[in-house]
Amino acid sequence: MVEKKIAVIILNWNGASLLAQFLPSVLAHSDEATVYVADNASTDTSISLLKEQFPSVKIIQNTGNFGFAQGYNMALQQVEEPYYALVNSDIEATENWLTPMLTLFENQHDVSIIQPKLLDFKNKDYFEYAGAAGGFIDQFGYPFCRGRIFNTIEKDTQQYDDERDIFWASGACLFIRKSVFRELNGFDGDFFAHQEEIDLCWRAHNLGYKVKYTSQSVVYHVGGATLNNSNPKKTFLNFRNSLLMLLKNLPKNQLFPILLMRLILDGIAGIQFLFQGKFNHCYAILKAHFHFYHLISYTLRKRGSYQSKNYFYTKSIVYSYFSKKIRLFR
Repeated sequence: MVEKKIAVIILNWNGASLLAQFLPSVLAHSDEATVYVADNASTDTSISLLKEQFPSVKIIQNTGNFGFAQGYNMALQQVEEPYYALVNSDIEATENWLTPMLTLFENQHDVSIIQPKLLDFKNKDYFEYAGAAGGFIDQFGYPFCRGRIFNTIEKDTQQYDDERDIFWASGACLFIRKSVFRELNGFDGDFFAHQEEIDLCWRAHNLGYKVKYTSQSVVYHVGGATLNNSNPKKTFLNFRNSLLMLLKNLPKNQLFPILLMRLILDGIAGIQFLFQGKFNHCYAILKAHFHFYHLISYTLRKRGSYQSKNYFYTKSIVYSYFSKKIRLFR
């Protein structure tokens, strides 16, 4: 029996319907992997569904709902394959999606994290919001992707059919070496969900590792299956976690000026929500800022010994998009 080098781990919380819909595609195209479902103490029929309909899947049962970050941290302590594929429960896999990743890991030893091409399950000719063709951030920590800047999503016309270095890989489908995941002590569990994959990739860069995108592997993602963009909790987590990530990873000489400008920009976003009548989202930003202030001294202790100065792709994606009307990555 050939030892399998890839572990596909799907984190689940009350997602029985998503497992029933998407797990068959993962199993059909993952002969070279062991497939796990890491369950965050679901209260629906997830566990019985897995046992009855998908007996080949290995089940890891966490003792509570620890969110994306800590949920994976706890589950992956029990997974020993050398390469992890962290896959959302709303991902449809395609033929040959694992082989290019295995080839990259085996041939490029400085590559620690890889993202496949992420397309929209509901509109398969278009990239998907969560990761598209690989992620980047601007100087103030605002994320964007090749194929998606803010809410402008590009059609896939093979314009990003390549292999290249990126800054961050989407948590919707992220491949990482077990050794690197453990060296980084996994995700920051305090993030709960959102931006934790960007923080993980940033910390990998700080240690000299590379993050890659390859179009040779393709998956389709539903997106928003857990928290959609209209949920104020998502707004809170995104704004708070982004500030915490900057505090942890910015070069020391840029900490104060960048964070100050970012807080001002967040305030402008809050005012915009106010004028749009989205009072819950405005409150979510205020709440995120007060949480951030409370966590400053605690988070500063998480800073590593080295912070890379080459972290951003463009100075301000906000200025490029809203003032210069740049809508496409290329």
